[in-house]
Amino acid sequence: MEQADGLSSPVKMVSRIAFILRTLAARGGDGVTLTELVEAIDLRKPTAHRLLSALVDVGFLYQDLNTKRYRLGSIVNQLSQTAAEQLVAGSARPVLARLAAATGDTVFASIREGATAICVARDIGSFPIRTLTLDVGDRRPLGVGAGSLAILAFLDDADIRAALARNATWLRDYEHFSADELLTQVARTKRDGFALNTGRIVPGMNAVGVPVRSADGTVLASLSLAAIKDRMGADRVPELVTLLQNAAAELSEIIAPLSQVPELKRDFG
Repeated sequence: MEQADGLSSPVKMVSRIAFILRTLAARGGDGVTLTELVEAIDLRKPTAHRLLSALVDVGFLYQDLNTKRYRLGSIVNQLSQTAAEQLVAGSARPVLARLAAATGDTVFASIREGATAICVARDIGSFPIRTLTLDVGDRRPLGVGAGSLAILAFLDDADIRAALARNATWLRDYEHFSADELLTQVARTKRDGFALNTGRIVPGMNAVGVPVRSADGTVLASLSLAAIKDRMGADRVPELVTLLQNAAAELSEIIAPLSQVPELKRDFG
């Protein structure tokens, strides 16, 4: 039967599995039944059932016990998020390298995952005193840190409230970052167009961040720069903001079109 369905070839089998995943991605939350999938993919029902069962076993799909419809599993969501992280990280690295070279300071790229900001790329400038306040892979509640705040402040009001509510317990781990204080910082960031953190996380270390946005205003990521307090006085902040905003515009031109790819779209904003 497998030969009749053309599944004796590993390449054909992979192609069939990819088609199943794409079909389910296109259906969104509606999912598909076994019969619908058989009609769409032109496979015999027993073979289609074996493929679906195998995908369920490894977590790529799950079956609703009431409707019997198959939907994408959580692992696919995780892979999609990983793809988004790699997309931003890969695109941001040359942008960060130029920014670090121009400023001498440490620069970061972050993206949003739900109510969390994740550092996906970093470049260390030449200044001898390094401000390594974030490493690649570090996660913080939205609003904690300049890059994280630059993402939070430019979300819709409903998303801001939801993020603060979701992180209520987590924020207790960070002094100076209560929900009320963050709302004040959000308002200031919206007014100024950039986020400024003056030693709230590490005393003596300041940071400034800007959002990376698509043409319609959707927040795709953020870029931020950290330096010791003496290197980020009021006289230098405007210069750093301009450099960050120029870099953010450059990065946006690269990732904004890619963020519209269906498999990645939900992981931006």
